[in-house]
Amino acid sequence: MTIANVNGQQIAYSDSGGDGPALLFSHGFLMDRTMFDAQVAALKDKYRCVCWDERGFGETPATASFSYWDSADDAIALMDHLGIDEAVLLGMSQGGFLSLRAALRYPDRVRAIVLIDSGTHVDPPEVLEGYGTLIDRWRSDESLDEVAGIIASIIINDPVHSPIWIDKWKTRDRETIVLPAETLLTRDDIADRVGEIRCPVLIIHGEEDNAIPIATAEELAGELPDCRGFVRIPGAAHAPNMTHPEPVNQAIAQFLDTIG
Repeated sequence: MTIANVNGQQIAYSDSGGDGPALLFSHGFLMDRTMFDAQVAALKDKYRCVCWDERGFGETPATASFSYWDSADDAIALMDHLGIDEAVLLGMSQGGFLSLRAALRYPDRVRAIVLIDSGTHVDPPEVLEGYGTLIDRWRSDESLDEVAGIIASIIINDPVHSPIWIDKWKTRDRETIVLPAETLLTRDDIADRVGEIRCPVLIIHGEEDNAIPIATAEELAGELPDCRGFVRIPGAAHAPNMTHPEPVNQAIAQFLDTIG
């Protein structure tokens, strides 16, 4: 792990190095850069794999309110710091939110996008209210066990990986969730700007995702000007890159081969 002082932030990241084309991996809410370990292991011999902790997660602090546009700025600033002119952005959930915004704001820096269980729309009010309740409980419940179990079932839903992340969450200061949660729950809707994203896009989505239903991803695939593929991962929930790495890695590798 290394720290980059960029865009007014202290960004923790890992870099596989090498001379191959650059891949920038952006994780989901409550996750960190290690959620892409299986992808890095599969791709690092051919590609330069950079994984980073977004504000408020892993080893990157959040010190003030921010938006996913700010996170997009962080991503590009990290690329600048590493001397990367252009990269394929791979984003899971909120990592996709920021990757799409990076493509809108910095189109010449984004070679392509891989969206893993992500999207453009804002959640319905009742869903946002439910998430808000979970966040409140995260901060106030005497024990984190029950609410962490609920959240793990939404994001991961896997008997191997869920306990690992629940244990990790229990070690963190609970108040660190406040600013990232604000960002998640108040994000803007960019669905009407999808047509501006001209780079190649691959969509990978878990068939059992209850956080971002697969139907919304199918709709997005039809709206993107250059969607090169839609890969459904049977049995996977919201984090198929962790729970079902083999088909996800295969889909990513094939997509990267097609874009050169």
